[in-house]
Amino acid sequence: MQSNYYFLRQLSAELGKRLTGMVLAECFSQEKDELVIGFCEDGKQWRKRRDVYVRATIRPDFVALSFPDDFRRAGKNTVDLFSELVDKPVTGVRQFLNERAFSIDFDEDLHLVFKLFGNRSNLVLVQGTEVTDLFHNKLVTDEQLDIRTLDRPLNQSREAFEAVSGDWRKLFPTFGKDISAWLDRKGYRTASLDERWALVQQVLGFVDNPVYYIKTVDYQPVLTLIPDDAEKSFTDPVEAANGFYYAYSRINVFDREKGQIVRLLQKRKQKTQQYVDAVYEKLDEMEKAVKHEEIGHILMANLHQIPERAESVELYDFYRDVPLKIKLKPDLSPQRNAESYYRKAKNEKIEVEHLMENLTAREKELTGYDEQIEKVEALETLKELRKYLKTSGLDKMEKPDVSAATLFKRYEYQGFEIFVGKNAKNNDLLTQRYTRKEDLWLHARDVTGSHVIIRHQPGKKFPNPVIEKAAKLAAYYSKRRNDSLCPVIVTPKKYVRKTRDLLEGQVIVDKEEVVLVEPAP
Repeated sequence: MQSNYYFLRQLSAELGKRLTGMVLAECFSQEKDELVIGFCEDGKQWRKRRDVYVRATIRPDFVALSFPDDFRRAGKNTVDLFSELVDKPVTGVRQFLNERAFSIDFDEDLHLVFKLFGNRSNLVLVQGTEVTDLFHNKLVTDEQLDIRTLDRPLNQSREAFEAVSGDWRKLFPTFGKDISAWLDRKGYRTASLDERWALVQQVLGFVDNPVYYIKTVDYQPVLTLIPDDAEKSFTDPVEAANGFYYAYSRINVFDREKGQIVRLLQKRKQKTQQYVDAVYEKLDEMEKAVKHEEIGHILMANLHQIPERAESVELYDFYRDVPLKIKLKPDLSPQRNAESYYRKAKNEKIEVEHLMENLTAREKELTGYDEQIEKVEALETLKELRKYLKTSGLDKMEKPDVSAATLFKRYEYQGFEIFVGKNAKNNDLLTQRYTRKEDLWLHARDVTGSHVIIRHQPGKKFPNPVIEKAAKLAAYYSKRRNDSLCPVIVTPKKYVRKTRDLLEGQVIVDKEEVVLVEPAP
């Protein structure tokens, strides 16, 4: 919860008090995923020690801010970053509404945005509204970050709460995992609407009250605003951030690896439980709904009352002693409509059988996860842990999601998927491995740029508006993005090939058409 919105809201307010009026004296990195920023009073830049240090640790698996009293910069293997900010005075610190991001604002309309989005966290330098530099350049989508859209106003009134049937995730997406777990422990899912609202108000009481707690969950320290099982508490957000960072730094290898495995098993268990809950809910809905077989019987018993080419008919439901409105296919006779419902009934029975089989298998998986978690928690040495992981197969951690939607920029237009490569190597991956010969391939002509793919849909032609949309994207993600018009190659993927002598991102196009479009994101 160290990057939770409610904590950052308190932290950014405190930083505003401490930093406003100071100047940025130095900004450097001497470790791959760590940035250190030193602030001091104007005119005191000559001193080696700074008045305030901000250390941002931005790793894919760990994100935290800390504020050491002193920091000794190494004599080598260190690089200056964001040099535009040096000697610039801080004008304020801005917290973005309902977002895990804040910015330290400087003179000349410069903003250093702390975007703390889990494994997509980054530090982004913005002048005006234009991104000018990134801490992690590999997060290329941050080049399109627009600080004007980071604020997220949300209607969190009782009326809005009732309108979503008490689903807190739609009104309070900033609560996070720790609060979600607390609500589950309090029986939120089975509570009445009034009880749910009372629990949400209790949570808001916690997050609005500036007390910060550190506790241990799955052998890992957790910074939280919920007082349950707290081991340490702080009233200053800067001290709380430091306390969490140093607690995390002191974790030994055994506890770190043990905690990772326990969290992995619990994540798998949670996904499986969600599937089981969804299946039970679906089976319950199917049980309560009027059966297709019964509708077929009702139609067959009333064939003489059904008009020709009717789209629906209301008939007496002799199973429930009520009128029943039945949808019909107007191009079928009444008897053929009844046969259609009988086919649905047969498929429904097959579906129920499959669901029951899957349910049995998944419930067995749940028991297995509980047993594995119990065994891992009982291990006491690193040697025992690694031996168990190897024999149980748990050393093969979850494979990352390598679907096209996560590897490339993805757009959807008029029901068609459009994928855009992120760089030369990523272009090769998109064109050579994730594109089929029927897909449409686009690229800005005679300049470097992204490969763009429109995913083919069986039996459908590519609509002209979709091709135009993809062509505008190809033009925008190329060296011609600032031209008024850009020629874009459009061709089926089967006419695009790559030979071994070509560099990354380079291809040969055997047959092409060219369209002229205006570059647009």
